[in-house]
Amino acid sequence: MKRSAALLFSLLFLVSFGMTVSAQANPKIGVCIYKFDDTFMSYVRNQIETAAKGKATLSVQDSQYDQPKQNDQIDQFIVQGMQTLAINMVDPSAVSVLIGKAQKKNLPLVLFNREPVAADMAKYAKAYYVGAKAQESGTMEGDIVADYWKANPSADLNKDGVLQYVMLIGDPSNTDAKFRTEYSIKAVTAAGIKVQKLAEDTAMWDRPKAQEKMAAWLTAYAGKIEVVFANNDDMALGAIEALKAAGFFKGGKYMPVVGVDATPPALDALEQGYLLGTVLNDAKRQGLATWDLAYSLAQGKKAATAVAPLANADGKADPNGKYVWVPYVKVTKANYTQFK
Repeated sequence: MKRSAALLFSLLFLVSFGMTVSAQANPKIGVCIYKFDDTFMSYVRNQIETAAKGKATLSVQDSQYDQPKQNDQIDQFIVQGMQTLAINMVDPSAVSVLIGKAQKKNLPLVLFNREPVAADMAKYAKAYYVGAKAQESGTMEGDIVADYWKANPSADLNKDGVLQYVMLIGDPSNTDAKFRTEYSIKAVTAAGIKVQKLAEDTAMWDRPKAQEKMAAWLTAYAGKIEVVFANNDDMALGAIEALKAAGFFKGGKYMPVVGVDATPPALDALEQGYLLGTVLNDAKRQGLATWDLAYSLAQGKKAATAVAPLANADGKADPNGKYVWVPYVKVTKANYTQFK
């Protein structure tokens, strides 16, 4: 009788142990994307889903640019027993609520692409961030424009020695939008070029909205706009559509437009001569780094990523840090083929 009981206990232990190993080998990870129809984020999402195949049970949700909806999705993840959350915030300023929920459950949290402020990140030891330094992308946009302006005297339409520009902004509350706007112009002025802002408005990262804004500016500032800055490629492509409709890009009529992300549609536009330049926001590396980090944490391992080193906020590699910085790359007609 004792022998039978011992055998039953051993079998139960082995089954329980096997289930535990299986759970660790195939953890549950909840992922939220701020909106699925953002071109850049669609590539990040695809990379995460591809990397997770056969390794984790992934639940990927479209937050549809709605922070309350994303909050509900996160609540569901917690109820469903997710072992790690990977969240692309709708509103990075709302992250403190999410951090509070994760902290209460001792749940690892990987935030990606839309950077929260450092003070919020510091509130929770198990909160990490994967992304790129927005200041760097803005600087590269400005460098592309400065190089073009200096190499093409005809770009100064009114010959006043001042670069007149318009700026298409993403979400004004978003850190990336703020820094891309600020640092693109800083780079131009640092190159010794005087600037004048004719117009600046948000198109919320959206191509149709950007097309509408650009069409209005072409009417309001007819013949005065010399450069178009956009915080991302979708808005740059929207501006290009408005410019095409107004007769640009044929008969020698040209308008330099710059964006950020180096998405395939943007690279096509660059190849065809519509887009002056863009900045590679590396969707593949961001997706892989987010996956690597979330997967390690879900398995109960120490935070680690093979794609890019964990770092402090200053970008210096540090195995005990909370940030993974994926570097930007300037993309122009000279090098775009390597990114297609």
